[in-house]
Amino acid sequence: MSVPPAVAGGCFGEDDPPDTAGGTDLYFVSDVLINQQALVLPSDHPGTGRRVSILGVPLGFGSKLAGVDIGPAALRVARLNQRIAQLGYEVRDLGDMRIARPQSAGKLEGKANYLQEVSAACEEIAVEVQNIMNSGELPLILGGDHSIAIGSIAGVSSFMRERNQTLGLIWFDAHADMNTPETTPSGNIHGMPLSALLGFGAPALVNVAGFAPKLEPRFCAHVGGRDIDQGEREMIRRLGMRFFTMREIDERGMSACMDEAIGIASRATGGYSVTFDVDALDPGDAPGSGTLVRGGLTYREAHLAMEKITEAGGMRSFEIVEINTALDINNRTAELGVELILSALGKRIL
Repeated sequence: MSVPPAVAGGCFGEDDPPDTAGGTDLYFVSDVLINQQALVLPSDHPGTGRRVSILGVPLGFGSKLAGVDIGPAALRVARLNQRIAQLGYEVRDLGDMRIARPQSAGKLEGKANYLQEVSAACEEIAVEVQNIMNSGELPLILGGDHSIAIGSIAGVSSFMRERNQTLGLIWFDAHADMNTPETTPSGNIHGMPLSALLGFGAPALVNVAGFAPKLEPRFCAHVGGRDIDQGEREMIRRLGMRFFTMREIDERGMSACMDEAIGIASRATGGYSVTFDVDALDPGDAPGSGTLVRGGLTYREAHLAMEKITEAGGMRSFEIVEINTALDINNRTAELGVELILSALGKRIL
């Protein structure tokens, strides 16, 4: 094939069009010959040949603040589906689960509010998530408050259990989420999901999906903690579970902490789930949460964490929770949530 001469500035002149013989354009740019077909790389479409199923869970009564139940809608308004499809994924949106709002907190008000209602919803979530995995698709769960993780992680764990595999976990959160009805200061179940998955707490939560525990502490890593209750501290120390607090992230850097967290979760034979509470982020970047704590992950630290997860491989499900639209500013937190999902699914800067 003849190659047109390079011209000043690295561009073709009006009388020097590119040679398109064979369907390939060749250019001289700064004296370097570039094949135009090579400008689009497989990394630009990391989802090619892969499928994602989106499941909205508008459950908000695991906390006491209105607005978190509209989180799935806010993420879709930020064009979540279309932007995932642009990465090459085949996207199936299952819509939102039907969640009935209870009229009262029930008999254990103050210890485990709406216990039976949360338990029933989590049983349904577990079935839906397991069905997604049985279909060979990646579950992407949109909350809702963090109590839904009792069901979503149970669904992934059930799938692994049927195959005699173990499940790892990376849990992003400002809080430990390891209270029980005996230690909780509020009675809100969104502060109890991790302890329930580890086999501690109310039987109606611990035994979702018919078995317990769902996880082993040695395969779990918690990232971003900075507001931990005394009862949770005692459980963390007793279990020896690895927590990467903001103090450690400040000292060691996010890259080193994520390398270790991914290594811990990857020891499980079946891969790992990721669940991301937006209150792990600094309120300056993510104001739309009802449980804000100053001094959280920066915008770039959060993206780096997601980028490292996708580069490592092994993620079996992704969940984002606690986006409160009533507290958000111009859907800013939901927009950031979509950006983090895209990074976790393989979107790169270059």
